[in-house]
Amino acid sequence: MDFAIEDQHAHDPVPGIDFRAQLNDEQYAAVTAEPGPLLVLAGAGSGKTRTLTYRVAWLLSQGVRPGEVLLLTFTNKAAREMLHRVQELTGIEPRRFWGGTFHSIGHRALRMYGDAVSLERSFTILDAEEAERLVKQVVESQDKQFFKDKTNPRAGPLSDILSLARNTQLSVGQTVERYFPHYADIAGRLPAFAVAYEKRKREQKVCDYDDLLELWLGVLKSSPEVAAYFSHRFRHVLVDEYQDTNTLQAQIVDTIASHHRIMAVGDDAQCIYSWRGANFENIITFPERHPGTAIHRIETNYRSTPEILNLANGVLMAQPKGRHFDKELRAARGHMEKPFVVQAMDDREQAEFIVKRVRALHEDEGASLNSIAVLYRSHYIAVETQIALARAGIPYHITSGVKFFERQHIRDLVALLRFVYNPSDEQAWERIAVLLPRVGEKGAQKIHAAAAGFARTTQRNFLDVLDAGEVVAKVARDARAEWEKLAVSLRQVAEAMQTGRPADAVETAIEGWYGDYLKGAYADYSDRLEELSALVGFAQRFEETQDFLAQILLLNSETSDRHVDPDSEAIKLTTVHQAKGLEYDVVFVIGLADGQFPSRRSVEAGDVEEERRLFYVAVTRARNELYLCYPKIASRPGPGGMVNTPSRFLLELSPALYQELKIRRITPW
Repeated sequence: MDFAIEDQHAHDPVPGIDFRAQLNDEQYAAVTAEPGPLLVLAGAGSGKTRTLTYRVAWLLSQGVRPGEVLLLTFTNKAAREMLHRVQELTGIEPRRFWGGTFHSIGHRALRMYGDAVSLERSFTILDAEEAERLVKQVVESQDKQFFKDKTNPRAGPLSDILSLARNTQLSVGQTVERYFPHYADIAGRLPAFAVAYEKRKREQKVCDYDDLLELWLGVLKSSPEVAAYFSHRFRHVLVDEYQDTNTLQAQIVDTIASHHRIMAVGDDAQCIYSWRGANFENIITFPERHPGTAIHRIETNYRSTPEILNLANGVLMAQPKGRHFDKELRAARGHMEKPFVVQAMDDREQAEFIVKRVRALHEDEGASLNSIAVLYRSHYIAVETQIALARAGIPYHITSGVKFFERQHIRDLVALLRFVYNPSDEQAWERIAVLLPRVGEKGAQKIHAAAAGFARTTQRNFLDVLDAGEVVAKVARDARAEWEKLAVSLRQVAEAMQTGRPADAVETAIEGWYGDYLKGAYADYSDRLEELSALVGFAQRFEETQDFLAQILLLNSETSDRHVDPDSEAIKLTTVHQAKGLEYDVVFVIGLADGQFPSRRSVEAGDVEEERRLFYVAVTRARNELYLCYPKIASRPGPGGMVNTPSRFLLELSPALYQELKIRRITPW
């Protein structure tokens, strides 16, 4: 193997930088620290990226060659921005560094030394769609019946399971138990698929996205010479957002940084991506894995007011002792008002409060709509807010996905309800029918024509002839087992429409064929099921099915932003996960009731600590004003009945940290 050092440039002189003048005391101490294991705990809004960038510049100023620095980030954009800033500071071009995402650096490493794990250097990389297709082929070659059971995960969700198992270094069985419990009954069948998938990739000389990490680590473990080369090559390893590393990434970093000249920059209080594989233990146990670690805290916050930071510190104080690093954010700004805690009667009143306050901020106080955000734990919590904003004519953008009534599973279920209410609605029928195996648009049309014709001839109800031989003959052979279940489910929904209210029909539809379809179609089945349950709550407003369906159509039209200029002013609606790294002048955090935030599933699974960190991320997005809102009455009954309990994260806070804001009661719609 060729272990030649690639960067043969002599050390370039670095122009004088006044590090002391450019950095605050905390940043300066971290940037100029002696080489060794360094853990930089950078609080929200404290200048983390600035610290990391100046650390690179400092190393260069001390005689370190660019090629001796490895900078690992989670996005290529972050790497480009940092290295561009380094060039501005030092004049050294980004191409002289090894800097980028874990996956991009893994790809470079495998091109050089993939033969250590029997990977030919001419390998090609599958995109996500191609990898899913290969998984599907492998499974069908092993078990032709597997995908015919619609409750089994399809190729997409199955790929997600196998991917998460690899990144967390858990067995497939452990991964299903922890993250995908709805597939527990078939967990024992999945390891064989994983083995066959790996074998097929090697036969075809291809890699998927996860191989770029897994095989890179394999090279480092199987070849001490390569591991020693990388350790010698990269005398300084810098890692951004270290709290988001998964088990594979942490092992790669530890192996390359066996010399312990590593700077890990992150914030344990912002570790919120365990569902993607991020391992909280990586940052907590960093000092144990790198003896002699010097911990630097960057706690001066340039974003938020002292009052908002006092509340954020209160959130951190509620963490269990010994399971976090102590830190206390300090404001660099002047005083403003304390955050507000707002109790609304229900979701609609919560939404109306937001509308009234946004209007006042924008029209009376001159605030830009772009500077206002509404944050929530899960999509379904924002349904009423979307409706209220649309009706008030206040433009908004959802930065974390499509709007509620446009989400695929919501539209599917609404189409099913439309068809049951009106079997002549061929557009609704086609949306449902094509979900069956081997049924396309033309096939759906033929089935509908056959059923309509047979119903006319026999003078029977459309739904009652779906299992007639003349109709079944038009159904693709692979879809016939599901067809029978779909026909039964449609009739059950029709009966619920006739004998109950619209909410009963929605629940019946969820519990029937479509609920089974959902389970196999999406890895995030539980989240989507929760959103469908929110549709039940919405349906409870109505006595008649036609009113319910008409209202959804009208709301879809009202809330659609297909024709809204994405660059125009609009408030932002987003999940807290998607808001990490962003900031706004005014933030509303809604749905702060136990069972919503923290979510019911996290409470039942004992994952409350990550939810508390998520709440901390939410409150630290606010610069000037923060409103913490919760509805007193639930939109549909839960374990505690119709009355919500305020989030435990609110109850843990000292009342001295916030002020209660009373809503003047308004007339419901």
